[in-house]
Amino acid sequence: MNIQLKTKVDGNYKEIMKRFDRDLFEALKPKGAKMKIEKFTGSKKGDIVHIKFLFPIKTEWISEITEDGENEKESYFIDEGVKLPFPLSYWKHRHVVKKISEDKSYIIDDMTFKGPFFLITWLLYPAIFLGFYPRKKIYRDYFKK
Repeated sequence: MNIQLKTKVDGNYKEIMKRFDRDLFEALKPKGAKMKIEKFTGSKKGDIVHIKFLFPIKTEWISEITEDGENEKESYFIDEGVKLPFPLSYWKHRHVVKKISEDKSYIIDDMTFKGPFFLITWLLYPAIFLGFYPRKKIYRDYFKK
């Protein structure tokens, strides 16, 4: 299953990608969920993101950055789930910052996920969509000039 969210923001795509750091990650925390960032080493290949959710459920999420790159049109990195909260069994999130102009960009969250079987995957869709949709406003505010 795939969800793709596209958000127009102020800023050059290369500068936006440089700001995909712990501060932005903290700003993107879901409202209402208590979580602790155990480890955040960055957004380059080999880096790790480890989150402990404390409320409403206790669970962990560990992702590894498996790829990153940049060209004249976009910058990106991909995180893939190493340890996922039940009922997720697969997670791949492609973070893309695409150039619109020298001072405007799109941030694209392209997420592919699976549950242990088809019905669970379909049931995960609204939860993941609702969990990530608020990022659109957060991105716009965070990168506002």
